[in-house]
Amino acid sequence: MVGGTGFRAVFAVPEFRVLWSAAVLSTVGDQLARVALSVLVFQRTGSAAWTALTYALTMLPALVSGVLLTGLADRYPRRTVMVVADAVRAVLLAVMAVPGVPLPLVAALLVVAQLAEPPFAAAQGALLPTVLGEEYEAGQSVHLITHQAGLLLGFVGGGLVVAWLGTSGALLADAATFALSALLLRFGLRQRPAPAFVPAAHVRIRAGAALVWRDRRLRLLVGLGWLALFTVVPEGLAAPFSAEVGAGAAGVGLLLAADPAGMVLGTVLLRFLPASTRVRLLGLLAVATALPLVGYLFAPDLVGAVALLALSGVFSAYQVTAGATFVRLVPDEQRGQALGFARSGLVAAQGLGVAAGGLLASATGSATTAIAVAGIAGTVLALTATTAWSRVAPAAVA
Repeated sequence: MVGGTGFRAVFAVPEFRVLWSAAVLSTVGDQLARVALSVLVFQRTGSAAWTALTYALTMLPALVSGVLLTGLADRYPRRTVMVVADAVRAVLLAVMAVPGVPLPLVAALLVVAQLAEPPFAAAQGALLPTVLGEEYEAGQSVHLITHQAGLLLGFVGGGLVVAWLGTSGALLADAATFALSALLLRFGLRQRPAPAFVPAAHVRIRAGAALVWRDRRLRLLVGLGWLALFTVVPEGLAAPFSAEVGAGAAGVGLLLAADPAGMVLGTVLLRFLPASTRVRLLGLLAVATALPLVGYLFAPDLVGAVALLALSGVFSAYQVTAGATFVRLVPDEQRGQALGFARSGLVAAQGLGVAAGGLLASATGSATTAIAVAGIAGTVLALTATTAWSRVAPAAVA
């Protein structure tokens, strides 16, 4: 167990400091890679469509890997899973950094590199409760703040770094971050035995889904997480909305940064509430996350839209408590399977939300309208989930 409470207590744990440092390296490196790949593809093809497709390749492989590979976090020692995943990504990104590598090979290497992310995340997520004990949620909050801050830094400084190092240099820097992360994890974490042996992928898929389905609390927590399919719509429509309000490319960065900035603030503010209160408020916070998007009905300008997205981001910090409660309710030997199922579903939901938002914007001719519709639908479903959650929250708190 970890003594004390709050952020100071989690940083007093040496293994958490290792996990946190590795997360910082990976987040910064990933942002560099995304910017570098976008610039590289656009420079070579001049095509916005190919550039967008390359960005999509940073998400889509997680759907396959999340289903088939996250069970590795329960089948093998979790430190080993994380070290191997980071080492694989370091090698692949180093190859991508070689000047003149054909774009089809870059795309193929990117897909393989992204396949390593879900098992890494599942192993990391399953190991955190073991490392932190009762301070697990505080540790999750630190990880979320770190991730969102990394996104903000990426939006602000990624382009400058790529301009300084070039695309190959930025990709090589990303490879170095994964290599350093692998070394930190290998020598900074204590090796623990695998918690269980799961013989086949289809068994892992069925076990994770069945575990969630059997427990109404887990079903509702997953549902509350998957509501992100509505609140991710403004991210997918940031460029067309910015064009609608006459802000152009300069406005896109502000729109994309608003939600992460709000989430960082919300994560800090929620820490002032008792844990039991945070759990009970999950449903209402989910409603408050979607509701600001309804404000797009009033056709906000750039400043108004940034304010609405930041407000939505503040309340979206409920995802930290939802995730921590989910992990606490899952047996240790099945955490990797359950987290893999939940996170794969979340990625699928976000992809579906972005695609549906784009189709709706095309059909209506307005990104503003599409975002408002997403806000209305998300609010209605969140209200339904809130009613159901109020019935099981006492058991989840206990």
